[in-house]
Amino acid sequence: MRVAIITAGSRGDVAPYTGLGHGLVRAGHEVTLVTHARFEPLVGGSGVAFHSMPVDPREELESERGQGLHRSATGAGKLYRAVEMARRLVGRMAGDMVSAARASDVLLVAGTLAPLGHTIGQGLSLPSLGVNLQPLAPTREFAPPMTGARSWGPAVNRATGHAVNLAVEWIFTEEVRRLRAEYGLPRTGRVRARRTRERLGWPVFHGFSPRVVPRPRDWRAGLDITGYWWPYDREGRLPAPLLDFLDAGPPPVFVGLGSATVPDPERMSAEVVRALRAAGLRGVIQRGWGELRGEGDDMVTIGEVPHSLLFPRMAAVVHHAGAGTTAAGLRAGVPAVPVPVQFDEAFWAARLAALGVSPGAVPLRGFKAEALTTALRRATDDPSYGRRARALAEELRTEDGVKPVLTAVDRLAG
Repeated sequence: MRVAIITAGSRGDVAPYTGLGHGLVRAGHEVTLVTHARFEPLVGGSGVAFHSMPVDPREELESERGQGLHRSATGAGKLYRAVEMARRLVGRMAGDMVSAARASDVLLVAGTLAPLGHTIGQGLSLPSLGVNLQPLAPTREFAPPMTGARSWGPAVNRATGHAVNLAVEWIFTEEVRRLRAEYGLPRTGRVRARRTRERLGWPVFHGFSPRVVPRPRDWRAGLDITGYWWPYDREGRLPAPLLDFLDAGPPPVFVGLGSATVPDPERMSAEVVRALRAAGLRGVIQRGWGELRGEGDDMVTIGEVPHSLLFPRMAAVVHHAGAGTTAAGLRAGVPAVPVPVQFDEAFWAARLAALGVSPGAVPLRGFKAEALTTALRRATDDPSYGRRARALAEELRTEDGVKPVLTAVDRLAG
């Protein structure tokens, strides 16, 4: 069966699907990853084909609109700005989504593209499944992850979850209306479109572990948590200079913000370096889209390397708590110090603390070396964090996140 996996966003919104796609390829399906052109190298060697979409997410984050996200003091403010930015971009991606779908038998659609992907599937009479990296369905048990809040209480949590989902529907209103007219489908509004997917029991699989986020008890049937979809990593070795650094002393601390940007890279880098040295720790600083760096015998600055090879050799990992990087740290079994920047990152940071693998977050807003130093000392000096991290990593190894999705796709093929 020809399977299209459609996603958009930053690297962390794409990489897990390379592993999911590779698993489907190994089972005999033809898989195409449909996403931004800059991520084509991620599928190299996996057997997954690639179909590029326009829009460069890094350019957008570094634009004036993207930098405006840092000027929002609240999670709700950041979400509003992000929704407005995405609404301006979606029309540029819809055409490539449709052309990729026309060459497919089934669509697997990331949560942030669900309204558009489901409409395309309906219009082309193709079955579709949701494949989410975050728990986006409303629940009483926690606030919507994209707001960055922990909880407002059961009733408000669920009501706000519906509001956030309607905001996502709003991003696609014009394109959905245009496509429904083109396909001869009845007109529908935002509320009705989402209720239709819910009434039909549209299957949605979630690529994270129930050990990390237990399935909410008030979710409807058809919303399943599978376990993680680990990114596909080509076999290889870490770069020789990095290996030399790792072998030259005790395990260092990784510091990287992935695809997140920061308002002042120079200041952020200086604070990170000061924190590492005050804690007496060596550092591996990943440049990332935030352009962090550090120099000296006690630290090294790196580009992109597979987290699966690097993280197990760390004493702790400092990261932005994106869904993908959070998963990589848990897989490696090392303590974490999250530095959440925006969107769902505060949610994952809170989960790390609740699981006992992190002493707590050091948010980007008002970031100071002293706070990071304190958190690093706790993460590396208190053996309980490492002990819990290793135990959880062992449990995660027993999960097969691809299998439930493969079963669903095979059922469609049959």
